[in-house]
Formats: sequence, structure tokens, C-alpha cells
Amino acid sequence: MFRKINVNPTGKQTDDCVVRAIAVLMGISWEKAYMALCQRGLLIYDMPNKDATVALYMKDKGYKRHIISNDCPVCYTIRDFCREYPTGKYLVLTGNHAVAVIDGQYYDASDSGMEIPVYYWVEED
Repeated sequence: MFRKINVNPTGKQTDDCVVRAIAVLMGISWEKAYMALCQRGLLIYDMPNKDATVALYMKDKGYKRHIISNDCPVCYTIRDFCREYPTGKYLVLTGNHAVAVIDGQYYDASDSGMEIPVYYWVEED
């Protein structure tokens, strides 16, 4: 399920998880993802990794946000999400982390499978 990848050109794991996740999800470079988020952030005067900026970018790309049920807020993990959604491309967010999920595999610089997802973006039909 876990696929280790760090597309940051310097290999850093800073506060760039949303940039790394979007780069993997969209199949673009880290630089292109970063600049796209910066451009959206500039439009709304917010930082590139903020929820509103990410929302603007994902909506522009035809994705829709879905909230994950809070029935068991500590027992549903990113690994569980991957089992529940074995096909498709998703940007999954935990509140302080972002992960690309593609066809039931989660791509990240370190294993975040036990983190608790809060919401996700999926391409609309």
C-alpha cells in the first residue's frame, strides 16, 4: 500500500507535503506544483499550503471535496481509506498532512498510513 517517494528536488521534508502530494497526484514536477499553488495563493492573498489555496487549485482541476465521516475519529486511517477506495486518484488530508492516493496506494516521503484522514479531493465525473 505505501509507496515511498519524495519529489522535493532537494529531498527535504519540510512543510511542503501538499506540494509533494499534488505533484505526485497530477504527475507534474514539484516546481510546477509549487508555482501553481503560489499563483492560486496570490489570487486570494494566502499561502500555497493553506486549505483555501489548495481548494482553489483542486476545484480548478475538476476535483470535488468530500468530508470523511467522524463516526470513529481514531480508528479510520489512510490505510483504511486505501482499502475502501482501491481505484481512482485522491488528495487525502489529515488536517496537518497531505498524501496522494492512487489506485489504493498512498505515496509519501514517509509512511503516514496510520494518520487519520479528515477529508479528500477526488476528480468529478
